[in-house]
Amino acid sequence: MTKEKTEKKTPSSIEKFILHLHPARIDKRALKFNRTFGLGGILALLFIILGVTGLILRFSYIPTIDHAYDSVVSLQRDTVFGQFIRNLHHISAMLMMVVAFLHLIRTYYSQAIFKKRAENWIYGLIMMFMIIASSFTGYLLPWDQLAYWAVTVITQIIEYIPFIGHSLANMVRGSDVVDGNTLLNFYTLHTGIIPMTFLFLMSMHFWLIRKAGGVALPKQDNTEKVNVIPNLIWLEIMVAALLIAGIFVASVFYHAPLQEQANPMNSPNPSKAPWYFLGAQELLLHLHPFFSAVILPLVVGVFFFYLPYFKYDNLNIGVWFNSPLGKKMTIHASIFAFVFTFILIYLLEHFLHFDIWFASVGSWFATGLVPFAIYVIPVSGYLFYWKKKHGAKTEELVMTITTILMSSYITMLLISLLLRGKGMLMII
Repeated sequence: MTKEKTEKKTPSSIEKFILHLHPARIDKRALKFNRTFGLGGILALLFIILGVTGLILRFSYIPTIDHAYDSVVSLQRDTVFGQFIRNLHHISAMLMMVVAFLHLIRTYYSQAIFKKRAENWIYGLIMMFMIIASSFTGYLLPWDQLAYWAVTVITQIIEYIPFIGHSLANMVRGSDVVDGNTLLNFYTLHTGIIPMTFLFLMSMHFWLIRKAGGVALPKQDNTEKVNVIPNLIWLEIMVAALLIAGIFVASVFYHAPLQEQANPMNSPNPSKAPWYFLGAQELLLHLHPFFSAVILPLVVGVFFFYLPYFKYDNLNIGVWFNSPLGKKMTIHASIFAFVFTFILIYLLEHFLHFDIWFASVGSWFATGLVPFAIYVIPVSGYLFYWKKKHGAKTEELVMTITTILMSSYITMLLISLLLRGKGMLMII
């Protein structure tokens, strides 16, 4: 009788709220930490931390070029816990970029983007774009040298887009150059439009996960179900507590960067984009702008959005890397992409001077088509090898292409971050 009463107990208000986010019972396998690493929940928590700290920062920040920098200095120097709150906001923003990327690749490599989850993959990609946009717009707000010139570099890259580049860059800046209009545009986007849009997308994202049945798991005849409360909820509380503790400790010892006040007449050498755009800046050093700013971003963007819709014959939803061969190809592809990209950039930097050799043909051919072909042809041969030699299916081949694209970008990012000195020259 007592047991029966317990099972039919009316949920409290908090439990009812939790059960709007989670189903009442889930597959026990979903509780394993290495199934999701808690990355989605961590992202949601980081968004809340950013929202709260951002609201606090708004009390002190003044979005004009005459007062922005001084207001940040005053916040750090004169406001109780001002430096700590700014550190917390900065670290959470950087962490959100990294965690969002890890969440994206976790979802993909655990084969959780297909069929009824395909729509959510699209939402996830748009949210990733919103996170990058949020970080980029927030980058300018301190109005120091680092922020000013990083945003200047990126908006100049936008100008390379044929036909619409200057108009698009001027729309982003609100002017011909980075100035007070840019600061106000970025402030409005960063503190209003982007967070509100992200909140809507995140709500849709959660709803679609719930609709799809939660975490994607491999098919199994006999499954054990457990109550979400307390099994999953305690896990989430534990991860949240560890994350908050880690960020708080980091915010005590690490200070958000703040260089001298922005000076449009004094460009640092080298001028670098924000770290997550350094791969794009590196690409622009070697490829014609039409390829690096238009063709490649367009093709890669379409490829990633189309990932769930290729014609697959042997999908294993919920299985990491889809198959043992998929795992092997992913590891090989990441190593191949790193080595090949690094060698190619080194050769382009020191030995392959196509811009001189083919100067009479045109820059689109010398610095566009030729290096583009030098990259694409070996990669095509690499994929052909796996298909013929190991009988790789579409699932494994598409995964390999995805791995090569991501690994190549990370390699370029690291080269630009670590191996570029004055004048953006390679230091090895």
